[in-house]
This record gives sequence, C-alpha cells and structure tokens, in this order.
Amino acid sequence: MKQIAMLLSLLVCSTFPSVLSANDSEDKIGTVSGRVVDNAQNQPVAYAAIVIKSANGEETITGGITTEEGTFEIKKLAEGTYTLEVQFIGYQTYTKNLVISKKNRKVELGTITLMEDTQKLEEVEVVGERTTIEQRVDRKVINVGKDLTTAGATASDIMNNIPSVNVDSQTGDITLRGNSNVRVMVDGKLSNVPVAQLLRQIPSTSIKSIELITNPSAKYNPEGMSGIINIVLHKNANIGFNGNINMGLTKGIEAKFNTSVDLNYRNGKFNFYGNYGTNIGKWVNDGFIFRDDENSEQLFDFFNNNKSHLYKLGVDFYLNDKNTISFFTNQNHFNGKGDGITDVRYNEEESRNVIQFFNNVNDNLSEQYNFDYKLDFVKEGHNIELEVDYNRFNDDEDANFRSRGATLFPDYMDFVDTERTQTIANLDYVNPLDSISKLEIGLEARLFETDVDYASTGLSFNSNGDLIPTPSTEFIYGMDIYSAYVTFGQSRKKWSYQVGARLEDVQVKADTNRVRAFTDNYTQLYPSAFLTYNVNEKDQLQASFSRRVDRPGLGQVNPIREFATPLISSFGNPSLVPQFTNSYELNYTKRLKKGSLTAGIFYRTIEDEINRAVYVDRLDFNKLILTFDNFDNTSAYGFELSTNYRPAKWWSINGSFDLFSQTQRGITERLQGDQATATEADIVIEDVEVENTAWILRMNNSFTATKKLTFQVFGFYRGRNQNLQFTVKPMYFINTGARYSFAEGKGTLSLNFNDVFNTMRFAFDGDRPYVQNGEFNWESQNLYVGLSYRFGSGKNRAKGRKRRDNNTKQTGGGIL
Repeated sequence: MKQIAMLLSLLVCSTFPSVLSANDSEDKIGTVSGRVVDNAQNQPVAYAAIVIKSANGEETITGGITTEEGTFEIKKLAEGTYTLEVQFIGYQTYTKNLVISKKNRKVELGTITLMEDTQKLEEVEVVGERTTIEQRVDRKVINVGKDLTTAGATASDIMNNIPSVNVDSQTGDITLRGNSNVRVMVDGKLSNVPVAQLLRQIPSTSIKSIELITNPSAKYNPEGMSGIINIVLHKNANIGFNGNINMGLTKGIEAKFNTSVDLNYRNGKFNFYGNYGTNIGKWVNDGFIFRDDENSEQLFDFFNNNKSHLYKLGVDFYLNDKNTISFFTNQNHFNGKGDGITDVRYNEEESRNVIQFFNNVNDNLSEQYNFDYKLDFVKEGHNIELEVDYNRFNDDEDANFRSRGATLFPDYMDFVDTERTQTIANLDYVNPLDSISKLEIGLEARLFETDVDYASTGLSFNSNGDLIPTPSTEFIYGMDIYSAYVTFGQSRKKWSYQVGARLEDVQVKADTNRVRAFTDNYTQLYPSAFLTYNVNEKDQLQASFSRRVDRPGLGQVNPIREFATPLISSFGNPSLVPQFTNSYELNYTKRLKKGSLTAGIFYRTIEDEINRAVYVDRLDFNKLILTFDNFDNTSAYGFELSTNYRPAKWWSINGSFDLFSQTQRGITERLQGDQATATEADIVIEDVEVENTAWILRMNNSFTATKKLTFQVFGFYRGRNQNLQFTVKPMYFINTGARYSFAEGKGTLSLNFNDVFNTMRFAFDGDRPYVQNGEFNWESQNLYVGLSYRFGSGKNRAKGRKRRDNNTKQTGGGIL
C-alpha cells in the first residue's frame, strides 16, 4: 500500500510545475516546514503529499512530499495567505491556513498528526495484497504482499521470488547477486542457527518485508561480500489482546506441515507477546554422477525426517514517554533424522562396486536472550540506546556408516558435538543536529567461540598409508571484534548524502587438540558513502560505496571432516584469512503512472578471494578432497532491473532481470594415466580461472477476479552457471496459485501448485578434475494449502524499539 500511496502523492504533486511558472516573477521569501506522523503509532508518514493552495482552496500553488523521516520543507513562497493540505491514502486530509509576510517568513508547523480514515482504508485494502519494491538510501526493500506468501510455506520457499536472491532448493544455501558470501539477519540480528535451517523454519506469513542491503553503511557490521539480507517480521502490538494463527500443508512425494501462533497483549505501560511455530515433514532427494573416464556412476538417495519448534516470549516496559526497557528470548529446537544410500557402480569392473548406507540423528537447540534500553531526549529523533544479545547453540550429531562390496573400511560411527556462543553489545547514539543533518555514533563488542568435538569408531589412513583407528579431534575457534562507527548525513533540496566509517579490531585464534593452530589479529577501517539526487518527483539517482569483509565461516576453517562418500571427503582450512571487497553501486528509480522501474549496476574488487580447492587424495587416488583456500585478487560486476506495473485494475506484474559476472580462481588436481599404476608424480596441479556470467529472469502475474479471490502465475529461469568444477545447466519452473479472503478480510485461504511441469532440477557437466556429468532432484513439484486467520481488537500504539536505518532492528511479533 505504501508504494501506491507514494505514487498517488506524486501524481498530486505532478500538477505543481504548471502553476509555478505563473508566480516566478514574485518575491518569494517564505518557507513552511514540519513533520508528519500517524495517530496510531506516532511513526513518521513517508511520501505524504504536501499541497499549498490559494486562500480559497481553489488553486494549487506548489507542494512536495515528505521524506522517509516524515519531514518536509516548502520554500520560495510569496507573501500572502495560503491553505496547506497534507494528504496520504488511508488518512483524513489535514488542513491549515498559513500567512507569509516579511515579519513571518518562516512558518514551522512542528508535528502534524494524521488521523486514520476507516472508510478509505477499507477501499484500498487490496493494495496491501501485492508485493512492492522500494529503493531507499542504502537498501532495496521488498514489502511482502500476500501474493508472495502464497508462494510457499517458509522463508526458503519465497526467496527465489525476490530479485537478486537465489536459494538452492536441495541444500538450502542462499546467494545474493550470484555470491554465497552473504549475511542473513532476522529483525537486524544474526542467528547461530545455520542459514538453511533458519530459512526453513520461518513461516512465510510472518514476514513483513525483506531488505537487500547490498552496500551497507558504516553503521552495520561489514561482513558479507555481497551484502546483507534482513528479514523483517511482523510486529503485532495492538492495544488489548490480539493474535493470528497460520497453518500450511505441502504435499510432494512426502507431506510437510507448518503452523504458527502469534499472541500479543498490551495494556498501559506493558506489552507482552509470545509466539510458537513448528515445521514437521519428510524430504526426499535423489541424483547421480557419471564419470566418462571409468564408465562409472554414483547413485544417491536421501530421505530426511525433520521437526522444528520455535518459541518466543517478550515484554516491552514503557517507563514513560522517554524511557523504554525491553526483553525477549527465542528458543529454537530442531531434530532431524536422515537416511541415505550411495551406490557406486563400475560398469566394466563390477568387482569394484561398493554401496554405502548411512543414517544420522541431528539434535540442536539455539537459545537467544536480548535486553534493550532506549532513552529519547526532548528533541525529536535524538536518542541513545543500549542493546545486549546473548546466543548459545548446541548441536549433537551421530552418524552410522555401513558399506558393502569393494571397501577396506568396516562399518563405523561418527559423533560430532558442537557448542557455539555469541555475545553482542551495542551502544548507539543518534542526534538530528538540525532539520537537514543527522549524526550517528556507536560502539560494539562481539565475542564468538565455537567448540567442536569429533570422535569415530572407524579406521583411516595415516601418513604411511596404514589403516589405524580414526583419532578423536577437538577444534576450538574464537573471534573477538571491537568496533566503533560514525556516520553523518544531510539533505539539501534535491541532494542528500551520507558518509561514515567503521574501525574494527579483530582477534582470531584456532586450537586443534589444545594446540594453537592459527592466530590472526588485524585492524581495519571500513568507509562508506551514499549520494542521492532526486531529479524530480518521479526520477531518482543514487551512487554508493562501501568496503566489506568476508571472514571465513566455521565450515570453511573446521579441519574436522564435514561429510564423506566413498569417493569424496570435505574438510575446512584453519589457515584461511579474510577476503576484503570494495563495492561500488549506481541505481536509478523511475516512478511510472502505473508502477515503477528500478535499475542498477554494481562493481566489486576482491582481495584474497576465498574459493574451493579440489585435491586428489594422496592415500586413495580414486578419491577427492574438497577444501578452501585464498587466491589472487579478482573482480565482479553486474546489472539488475526490476519493475512493477499495473496494466489494468485486475492485473499487476512484478518482474526482474539479474545479470552478474565474476572471475573465479582456484586449484584443482587431476590424475594422469592408469589409476591402478599411478603415483604422486602422475597428479597434475592446475591453477584454474573461470569467467562466470550468469543471469536470472523472474516474472510474477497477479489477477484479481473479485474482491475476495485472486490468482497468481510465477515464472523463473536461471541461465547457465559455471564454477571451478562444473557448468550448471539452465534451471526453470512455473508456479500457479490462488488466494481467497473471508471473514471480512481476517481470514485467508491459499492454494499453490509449484513447478507445474516438473522441470526444476540441478544438472551439470564438468571436466575438472574428471570428465563427469550429473543430476539431482528434489520434491520441487508439490501442492501447498495454507490457512491464515487474525483476531483481536484495538488500535496499534506500539512504541518502536531500535530500528537501524528504517526498520532494520525490530522486536515483538514474529518467530525469531
């Protein structure tokens, strides 16, 4: 609704230039300014239309729109009497008489409160059904409408509908602009829960918006080469008792069930909220890899039975209008059971065939405790805030491996216990120095520690090639980060800018079996800069720069085996150093009569690139070892285009096109000659450089049949994609859906048929380190049925907690 409201405001303002010319010759000395808020939450109203009319209200003289902070300033008013109107869809028009004279040149109206217009809200409610995209100073905001929530049961399901974002449906790995070095936050906070697991646990109906912060300011932690994806959850803080319930069933080969309940009670100075969500289901995957050189193939079948439960309890205590104390806790419990078969077949030497059966049990618990205190000073927007967040993650995994056929290894079990703690303390100070300037200063301390214990009943080769009992390993990885930042911004007529810098001191240590294996201490400065130019009410240009860092993740540095098949093992590299990125962007936004258009280009220079290294196992030449390493500097660039257009009242279109290219460098090894007689001298080391150019096209069509019934068709196409090992073939699918509203809009019934033609699969060809091809499939074709119902009464009067640059940090409501 916000995007349409902004467009309507701009349409009102589009009449101003025609009448301005008639007054150009007059002595224009007057200025009128103020700030617009809503009566429900006392929050700024962005993009409200400010209209200056003649005293009788018949002629429009000039005007403008409010900023994202709700402020406005109309300049160059001639002496005289005027009528000021503030207009915003869903609110009653505010009217006030003004007098400009030589003695009263500057009129400051202070805070203007808009009252809700219930009748108009009912008339435009359908606008909120659609997903809209906003281009803000430092991010792109996708306001999630019900057309996206019908796309699937969880956050993972709808991410492929978001421009520039892609989720591997098989592994759950997420990429932004084709790069996996991205940080995922929920309400502005990092989680210890693995990202793939996290996305599959958040109900899609709990998501308010998704923020793509591709060039974060200095106020943000600099991790993530491609930026930050922040998932903002709904906040329900109405007066009285309120809540909503959501249920969904997905049926592919197996069934998956998800549900969530959000409850809220506010009375006087207290706001209590609680949430519960669960995701229960079974998942099936299969695939194969065929090697030409040996005329062999690996066949894979995987079956997972997972259950997750998420709880959240919180309270906001409003001491008075200036002081707020808040506390919440998240408890996230996950239990998964997996079974799999890897069948290795040599078509010309059946005596070498081997089958590996495995099953594993994975049980983890994530606990989060958050405290926040905010003090608002007398001046509007002037505040200081302290936040302390403690997160603990425990994971126990037991795996059983059994082999039949040509193998030297007896049956064995692996036991991996992981404990991870994270403590973050923030102190943030915000001071609007005047009507056009804002200063932000902050301090932060982040303390991380991970302890991984590994034990096995199996055998492994020692350096002499002898089979010995697999030794136990303990890996401890710690990182302490202390940082300070400052940002300063101003808005001057059509121009606005923000500059900032963040200074970090980082101390990293890694111990293997209580022996110090690696240390890395460094201090870095991360500058950022943003420049915005509003050409007119419909056209906006933006340029930005930031310096980023990719610190190696636990999976990249952990020397304990991550996974193993008869032919592949994967390990981390504790000696990895950070990867640094300088990121440049240029964006253009065009507001159309029936929609909007956003285009952007980006360029990144990358230092000490982290990428895959593929080696031949020196103890078994038929086996590969996958790990990570640092490589030479490289670069990446790309182009993005997204649009939303409404050709008719009953038809809306959201489309996007993403193109990105990056030079990837890495190391692969391959074996020359006959494997049976090969020695280490036959291993060829190749420094590989791959120029990967990929593109993604998305198109979503929504059709309104009646006020209660809508239909949706979504198409996705990802072009050929290349990495160091193989080339991924194009991927594409079509989804269809329908949504029906009932009970005066309080209830919604959704039905989706995903991957209608069953075309979605991961297929590839490769020649490093061997000539091979393969394909993996999952339950992409499925039927989803969802039911949502909200209840309660009362108007929303919640006091917002920390919101880093427009709602990045919020609490209350939602699952996490």
